[in-house]
Amino acid sequence: MEKIQFKTQIWTGDGSLAGLNKINDQRIFVVTDPFMVKSGNLDQITDHLKSNNKIEIFSDIHPDPSISTIVEGIEALQKFGATLLVAVGGGSAIDASKGMKYFAKQMAKDDQTLDLIAIPTTSGTGSEVTNFAVITNTDKGIKYPLVTDDILPKIALLDPELVASAPQNITVDTGMDVLTHCLEAYVSTDANDFSDALAEKGFQMVFKYLERVSKDGKDMEARQKMHDASRIAGMAFNLVNLGLNHGIAHAAGAQYHIAHGRLNTILMPQIIAFNSELDKGIMEQPNRAATKYANLARLIGIPVNNPKIAVKRLITTIVQLRKRLKMPASFAEYGLDRQKFDETKNEISAAALKDGTTVTNPRKPSQEQVLDILEKSYS
Repeated sequence: MEKIQFKTQIWTGDGSLAGLNKINDQRIFVVTDPFMVKSGNLDQITDHLKSNNKIEIFSDIHPDPSISTIVEGIEALQKFGATLLVAVGGGSAIDASKGMKYFAKQMAKDDQTLDLIAIPTTSGTGSEVTNFAVITNTDKGIKYPLVTDDILPKIALLDPELVASAPQNITVDTGMDVLTHCLEAYVSTDANDFSDALAEKGFQMVFKYLERVSKDGKDMEARQKMHDASRIAGMAFNLVNLGLNHGIAHAAGAQYHIAHGRLNTILMPQIIAFNSELDKGIMEQPNRAATKYANLARLIGIPVNNPKIAVKRLITTIVQLRKRLKMPASFAEYGLDRQKFDETKNEISAAALKDGTTVTNPRKPSQEQVLDILEKSYS
């Protein structure tokens, strides 16, 4: 038996922020990053809240939120006496808020649970509609996925105006993360008709709108569509998990501190090839992953007479998109030092196999196969 549920309420479209005006008599703990405060962008949110509520702002959020940051946040929200959490920012702010929500409940003397409203300012992680969070142990250089329904936001607020000023590099990094979510959810061993429908739609939206918004950040239709695609992809992988692409990216990200979406995009062609067993030749019977990738290829106009040829053309199409988006094609092109790579690749490959997202990858990789993917992604 499968259980399908979507607990997060989504507020989307123009004027979504106005819904915050209905929140009253709360002690609101706002979690965000320093840029949102310094730029004044946070005012777009707090202006809707401050008249009828008490507000405390915690802005010590940086990429790859650490355990120590979450501990500091819990101490601050407990001292403030928070009754509501509001996360504003990218995946780091939302993941940090989820960590605070979860561990604050574990430490509480009663059964009180803090509701979480997630307001993303990037279009990519989908964290605002998922029960996933990634927390970093900076001392050990390890990322820990936190997976529990206890961290699901109550509300995800999606206003395209909040992403209108996102720079091109963040727009494409997060946008390609959406593509990764679609691809991995679609071939997940737990995939079902519901997740497939979401993944297919999100996949098509990325190919239709990401390049548009990369070229013109003021294209508000493309902004809204990518913002919605991020949620759709998040809903898909929240149902069925992800795969090896994220497993390696989590492990490598903790070591190299490369933007998550950029890491996923470097690895993506090698992961698709591995999952499809392209090394066995195009005339061999296609496995399940190859057949499903071929179906995605069909959705963006690639002929599918031979599934494995379709997969190869899909990889080529993704590589061409990556190039047009001005993203690095390899670790070397990104600028990763070869010595650093050699010193860490064994640790990364071992950690990737233990990552919770790797469990539902369509092929069960060995450490040697992960090392081969890493090597091919380096140069």
